[in-house]
Amino acid sequence: MIIRNAEVHELPYIRVQRVGAYQEHAAAIPEGHWNALKKAISSNADTLDGVELLVAEVDGKIVGSVALFPAKSDAYEGYVDALDYPEIRMLAVAPEARGKGVAKALVTECIKRADGRGFTSVGLHTGQFMKAAMRLYEALGFERVPQYDFEPANDGIIVKAYRLNFK
Repeated sequence: MIIRNAEVHELPYIRVQRVGAYQEHAAAIPEGHWNALKKAISSNADTLDGVELLVAEVDGKIVGSVALFPAKSDAYEGYVDALDYPEIRMLAVAPEARGKGVAKALVTECIKRADGRGFTSVGLHTGQFMKAAMRLYEALGFERVPQYDFEPANDGIIVKAYRLNFK
């Protein structure tokens, strides 16, 4: 597996793959929440200044992606104050590639990049319905920081905040 920076021409494919990866949650959440999530993960937020879009490639095929937002950026369009550490967003793994360490490899690369830039932590947010993602983050040492939770659709679904401290 190769983890690398995404290329501009790959953006449309990555965004479609991302929606496909999140599709499994559509039946478990209200339609309005799904539509808002789909819009957010399909947006051009992954091309904002300073955002690093990474892909996992296996045998020449992209099987997952993640965006690493810089510290002090508006990664969540006003829902969370700008934080003093980078934020991992839009982690997605193609359904056929799950269970093979793709998500862990992508998150680990984000951690390595944030640490390598001198940050003492990295954060992320995930929907409370994303049970597998929360298990992964907790297994990697991320801890809850509920003061940064938010409820984007006013539907009772909380987007939970996590942070990993390096030092």
